[in-house]
Amino acid sequence: MSGRSGLPGLFIVFEGGDGAGKTTQTTLLVAALEAAGREVIRTHEPGDSVVGQQIRSIVLSPETGDLDPRAEALLYAADKAQHLFEVVRPALARGAVVVCDRYIDSMLAYQGAGRVLDLAEVAGIARWATEGLRPDLTVLLDVDPHQSVHTKAEQDRLESAGEEFHDRVRRGFLDLAAEDPGHYLVLPARDRRETIATRIRERVAALGVSELSGTM
Repeated sequence: MSGRSGLPGLFIVFEGGDGAGKTTQTTLLVAALEAAGREVIRTHEPGDSVVGQQIRSIVLSPETGDLDPRAEALLYAADKAQHLFEVVRPALARGAVVVCDRYIDSMLAYQGAGRVLDLAEVAGIARWATEGLRPDLTVLLDVDPHQSVHTKAEQDRLESAGEEFHDRVRRGFLDLAAEDPGHYLVLPARDRRETIATRIRERVAALGVSELSGTM
């Protein structure tokens, strides 16, 4: 089993707006992979490193207040660089399946499309921070923000950024998937949980984890 990174493991990423159900589907996929006998590293961005925890507090806490959009993008890039160094690359190098909640697409959608920064510039920073490491599969759970993030009573700094911001973010995710459909699985986030999970397992099985076809 070898992924697009050239490393022995597989790198699977879940993307989508806040409230799309990424946590639920990540949990179901990790359980299926473990039942198939694979070593699985479940991780997330921002914040799944010692440095990343501090960055997460800065970018998501409402107490931070206004950040220059470029400063915000650079903080997310720093989180990714440390996350890959500390968590992702070591796991891939030993052949594990890494399942990550958010990665580069979130930076492009939120800081690029959402904050209306130049997408090519943000993409260049993201590629540099991650040394060009791309997922083997990106699962995009698509949901109308009016059915998800806008219904949350307590919102973090990004969740409270407003309707137009989250509409741009959604379109940003969909545009990224449309540019490279072979490496994305786009699913309606409000479909039945089991239906979504089955579609995801089928796609991951096609990457070389054939044992998944008999799980759950």
